[in-house]
Amino acid sequence: MGALNTLRDQIDECDRQLVELLAKRNHITAQVGAYKQQQGQPVYVPSRETELIDARRSQAIAAGVSPELVEDVLRRLMRESYQNQQLGLACVAPHLSPMVIVGGKGAMGQLFKRQLERSGYQVKVLDKDNQSERETILVEARCVIVSVPIHAVESVIADMPKLHPECLLVDITSVKSSPLKAMETHHQGPVLALHPMFGPDIPHWVKQTVVVCQNKPCDVASSLLEQLTVWGCNLVSMDAKKHDEAMQIVQVMRHLTTFVYGQFLAKQSHSLEEIESCSSPIYHLELMMVGRLFAQSPELYSDIMLAQFEDVAPLMKEYCEVFQQTFEKLKNNDKAGLIDDFAAAKTFFSDSASTFLSQSKALLSKANDAKVLDY
Repeated sequence: MGALNTLRDQIDECDRQLVELLAKRNHITAQVGAYKQQQGQPVYVPSRETELIDARRSQAIAAGVSPELVEDVLRRLMRESYQNQQLGLACVAPHLSPMVIVGGKGAMGQLFKRQLERSGYQVKVLDKDNQSERETILVEARCVIVSVPIHAVESVIADMPKLHPECLLVDITSVKSSPLKAMETHHQGPVLALHPMFGPDIPHWVKQTVVVCQNKPCDVASSLLEQLTVWGCNLVSMDAKKHDEAMQIVQVMRHLTTFVYGQFLAKQSHSLEEIESCSSPIYHLELMMVGRLFAQSPELYSDIMLAQFEDVAPLMKEYCEVFQQTFEKLKNNDKAGLIDDFAAAKTFFSDSASTFLSQSKALLSKANDAKVLDY
């Protein structure tokens, strides 16, 4: 065991050096963040990230180290670096202060408030407990962000007192057509409809997608979008109607499927521990996604599923029909029919199948690494 212990001591020394290097790297990235804040530069620069990854992969190959391992480590370090740079962020649109977040005590409202304040904006909150002060709070606002439940957004906008004509009115709900119309009807100034495609638990905003819907682009709206870009967001411009149609699949149908499957699991005789103990990595990952939904707000997900029910009902009907057709083929032992259905669906994914396979392998490896085994 003496030789093995010597080797283990050498590994321990390497690990200690790694920790020291990580601490040094964190200190440097904090300085980078401060410089970017002073110069008004974005947190995320795609070309810099690509160059760094490519250079270190080449170095890894030359050193006989797995380039995939090096890239995996670097991407994790970059995520930490982006989070490290959130303490101070550049302000590119100071004319948008003071800002008001209607519903600012909710989770998403608080997320926006923290991020805006990190960039130096003056942010006020208007919520249920200070409605008596809303005239005073809103009178000087140059940007008002509506962050309320989907079912309440139109009535909240309609009940809002008259805003300054140069004030930018923004909503951040997951449905866009109706809120955009409501804002344009109520407010004569600039309006902007945003859909952040993330929840309030994100560690940073880098690479986070925000869908942008606007009928009348203007300078003041563009300045807020520039701020999102400085934070590292991926902005996707889309017609409001097209957005809502896409969300029927991306959100409503996805959450509906997860919601139903979670209910199904809860009615089975097996405990969650029993199911987890014999799960493959892919099923464990799926189980995590199901559990994630039920760890969050039931009001939020009920609102998402109910928001477009009339439009989504035909999709739900079609989904049930496909499920029933598959069930009938299974019942009839129709292997050829199942293979044909597989091939038909495969064509939809053909262009991205290899990319999805590679990405999913990386996720599965991380899910497997996270397992805690008891001996």
